[in-house]
Amino acid sequence: MKQDNPIHLLALAMAELKQQKTIYQPTAFWAAASEVIAQDLVREGLEEFRRLPKAMSYFVPLYSGSASGISHEQAKSMTAQFKNDYPHALKAHQALDHFFSGKQAALADYRVLLASENNETLPKLNGFSESQQGKPIEQFEWNGQYFSRSSLNYLTGLSFLKQHLAGEVPTTVLEIGGGFGTLGEIWSQAGVENWKYIDIDIPPTQCVADFYLKSVLGEDQVTGFNEFAASQSIHIDQLKPASVLCSWQIEQLVGEVDLFVNFISFQEMEPDVVQNYLHHVDRLKSRWILMRNMREGKQIQKEGHVGVKTPIQTNDYIQMLPNYRLVASNLHPFGYETVDGFHSELLLLKRI
Repeated sequence: MKQDNPIHLLALAMAELKQQKTIYQPTAFWAAASEVIAQDLVREGLEEFRRLPKAMSYFVPLYSGSASGISHEQAKSMTAQFKNDYPHALKAHQALDHFFSGKQAALADYRVLLASENNETLPKLNGFSESQQGKPIEQFEWNGQYFSRSSLNYLTGLSFLKQHLAGEVPTTVLEIGGGFGTLGEIWSQAGVENWKYIDIDIPPTQCVADFYLKSVLGEDQVTGFNEFAASQSIHIDQLKPASVLCSWQIEQLVGEVDLFVNFISFQEMEPDVVQNYLHHVDRLKSRWILMRNMREGKQIQKEGHVGVKTPIQTNDYIQMLPNYRLVASNLHPFGYETVDGFHSELLLLKRI
């Protein structure tokens, strides 16, 4: 089935965004980027969104480039110089390419997944293979399956979750700030019966996730934000398997969820915004909460440098969730430590 025009939906969502309460609009970290990304998408289209520089800086994570501490330009320059100085060191050339391409870091995460995943229990994770929709510039293949940093982030996090489920199988998953929809794609391949995935996000990323999941799953499998009036209740049990809704529509959700996920995006928001979202997570009685966020909090906004006004740290999340207890936290092997000493930590909480 042909999709609704994604650019039309983007324009509609961006216009509605401007009419919403401040708490559902982009915070300091995203304010300027949202407009630029929307303009890029209108100009370039969504078919190759995973190649757009601004998208790769904000919601299409890479192993290579600035995320590794070495920009693509620096890597290209150093590689050219090294190959010029050592033209016959072919194995060294391969090692350098392996590192600069991000494949070495991706392989480390893939090995964690293989070592930790028990595919005899649900959700099954080892059978996943990522779509090439959006034409990614960085995607890796092992055993005929495709992975990006986005999918490996989620897969290792879900493997961490499975170690504590004791056979329980979450069916309905709610995510806030789902990037381009990777978790929905994973959940569709996880072997869970009657699964539902709901992504709540601000435009324009909400529109990108809508486009991606409709492309991957089929339009008849995805509920879009434009299917509901502003005063209409959105009953979770009546949604299609995947849903991509706008930030303000979380207030309209009615029902319960089994698992709430937030990977990275909370650290890019201000505390009052996160507190409001977590209020609704509590209202929807999520049984489990899985988060990945920077232990030290995001960098503070300074003139000429993007950041947040008030960083949120690990204890802040725990204090915002009085009806939940911390079950486990993890940095190694499921989390990530940056070269400059910041800690991307996984937190797992369970409803009391």
